[in-house]
Amino acid sequence: MRKVLIAICLSLAAILAFVPASAEGENPNVYVIPIKEDVTKGLEKYLHRAINEAKEANADVIIFDMNTPGGAVDAAMDIGNLILDTDIKTVTFINSRALSAGSYIALHTDEIYMTSNATMGASAIINQDGNTAGEKAESMWVAAMEGAAKQKGRDPEIAKAMAIGDVSLPELKKEGDLLTLDAENALKVGYSNGTIKNMDELLTTLGYEGADTQTVPSTFAESLAKLVTNPVVVPILLSIASLGLVLELYTPGFGVAGGMGLTALILFFYGHYIAGLAGYETTILFVLGIILIVAEFFLPGGIAGLLGAVAIIGSIIMAGQDTVYMAISVIIALFLAAVAIIIMIKVFGKRMKFFKKLILTDSTNTESGYVSNVNRLDLIGREGITLTDLRPSGTVVVDDERIDVVAEGSYIEAKTKVKIIKAEGSRIVVREI
Repeated sequence: MRKVLIAICLSLAAILAFVPASAEGENPNVYVIPIKEDVTKGLEKYLHRAINEAKEANADVIIFDMNTPGGAVDAAMDIGNLILDTDIKTVTFINSRALSAGSYIALHTDEIYMTSNATMGASAIINQDGNTAGEKAESMWVAAMEGAAKQKGRDPEIAKAMAIGDVSLPELKKEGDLLTLDAENALKVGYSNGTIKNMDELLTTLGYEGADTQTVPSTFAESLAKLVTNPVVVPILLSIASLGLVLELYTPGFGVAGGMGLTALILFFYGHYIAGLAGYETTILFVLGIILIVAEFFLPGGIAGLLGAVAIIGSIIMAGQDTVYMAISVIIALFLAAVAIIIMIKVFGKRMKFFKKLILTDSTNTESGYVSNVNRLDLIGREGITLTDLRPSGTVVVDDERIDVVAEGSYIEAKTKVKIIKAEGSRIVVREI
């Protein structure tokens, strides 16, 4: 009997060892995803990975820790769709600002909480010049803002007032202004679920005090993608690339300036590739351009370098999320390159090594020791005998040397004694004695 009891206990112990622990005592799993920069395609790629990571970890809630001035509309729309596609509860914590595209993203989450000094709104769609976009783009954006508000049961008229100024809300804004909500007004109109001080208070308010909190950091590649796809960084990066390559044209071989230019281009394309903006065809065109430019340093003619430059410019424009903006950025970079060329020529007196392959600079001049003929001044005053008739040109013999000459008159017979009176290059003049 005793052995039976021992066997039963051991069996129970073995069974319990393989039974998973009860979820009743587990802490809630909270994922915090920061949005603290401009909204770009690089940010969208990071959020895609972070949300998928939260799904795989069976997170109870995702909190977007937001402080953004806004950014690209297409990236914001993709991020909004990412948030809508998850079944996990989503919360936006606005700890400073959620402007423009940031407010659009916040409207897709289930709940919004703000600090006392936070703001959200001012969401008009603008072009690269800072002016309000065209009527079609504005209409699309207003509809998107209203749709995002309706999805989560918020007043769409408030969202519309954030996007355009002609919505009349006298209690919230002046006529013609865009709506920007502070924490108090956001709570009043139902766009905020509460005003809190910090993340700890938010967790307590949500009922997740003591929860296992995971913050999803950006990888190096994602951070780089977010940086180089920033609309401010793009023209700077392209300007560095153009200046580096232009300065390289004034130096023999391939040096620091060229390396700097190529590095800037590689960073641009790598970041846009990670962000999903530059596809394989764009990358292949860029690599082909680099190969052609490098080949130009070893090949004569200049054709390879010209084709390489065209390929690189085309791939840059193709890689951007906005063709017009990328074209403007390229024009800025080329303008700075032109200024650098003028400075190098006018101020420093430099000449491009590159164009030595295209233009023949060698010359056979007198200063370099080249002459078309020998000037025989030593012959003046010497006498000789005509070997042929001079009609008026012919040949004379002077000290056993045959010399082509021209008669001073019209005719001198052969075997006549003559004297050399002039030597002008190849023209030697004789006179009959």
